[in-house]
Amino acid sequence: MSRLIGLKDITIAQLLTDTSVGATYEVPKKLERSIKATLKPKTTQTKLYSDDTIEEVVNAFDSIDVEIEVNQLSIESRAMLQGSKVVKGVLIETKNDIAPTVAMAFKAKKSNGKYMYVWLYKGSFEITEDTFESSEDKLKDQTAKLKATFYAREFDGAYRLIADEDAKDFEATTATTWFTTVAVQPTEV
Repeated sequence: MSRLIGLKDITIAQLLTDTSVGATYEVPKKLERSIKATLKPKTTQTKLYSDDTIEEVVNAFDSIDVEIEVNQLSIESRAMLQGSKVVKGVLIETKNDIAPTVAMAFKAKKSNGKYMYVWLYKGSFEITEDTFESSEDKLKDQTAKLKATFYAREFDGAYRLIADEDAKDFEATTATTWFTTVAVQPTEV
């Protein structure tokens, strides 16, 4: 079994519509170079007690807390994620900015050279935290860390797709089209 050893191509697509009949997205756009992605699913748990013992434990999906780190964040990417705007090379942030609802994808390299692919279907990013640090004897890289919360779509209740090139019946077209549009669920045969 191969291990995950890399991360590439964090990509964002704005969610345009999410209704009971379907979900539509803008064309995906790649963010800056990927450093790290952490996904922490949250569930709610209910325990049913009877005859003085636990009879059943029910877990239900709530959301996924996401933190990504990229080598830098351009003002255009920042505006896209925060709902701000850029005019003549200047990022304008206002109290009225509303972060758009987006989908996010990436791929993770495995030790055997193959990849695992991920799409999160619906979420939004928090306002970006900034840290500025003076130069010292040794240079320190300053990267951008972003936080988001993703959750299930109204359309079909789906919140994430994970594809793995090592999986039985994996189709090569899945890999070649993963970042061109937001991936759709494959149909069962």
